[in-house]
Amino acid sequence: MTIAPISETVLGPVDEIPFGEGRTYAVGPDMIAVFRLRDGSLRAVSAVCPHKGGPLADGQIDNRVVVCPLHLYAWDLATGCSQSGQPPISVYPVRVDDGHIILGD
Repeated sequence: MTIAPISETVLGPVDEIPFGEGRTYAVGPDMIAVFRLRDGSLRAVSAVCPHKGGPLADGQIDNRVVVCPLHLYAWDLATGCSQSGQPPISVYPVRVDDGHIILGD
């Protein structure tokens, strides 16, 4: 698992992300995809596919994986480990506090 260290950052209201979708946020030099799973929980990973730079926030998700929309490679949302032989992606701690998405510890 690759958990990336990051300073605590407020990204915006959780209601900006519909259930079952993701959004990309610029945090310093990093692009981070935050997903709101259908059960309401959040996951945050690197927003850029290591294969060809695809936009992971635009990928299909379930409660376990994100699938890149360009070439259908998949990564575990909790660990960042590839399910299809690609390099791992970074995962970030994320939570909701008072209706806002908080990235980092």
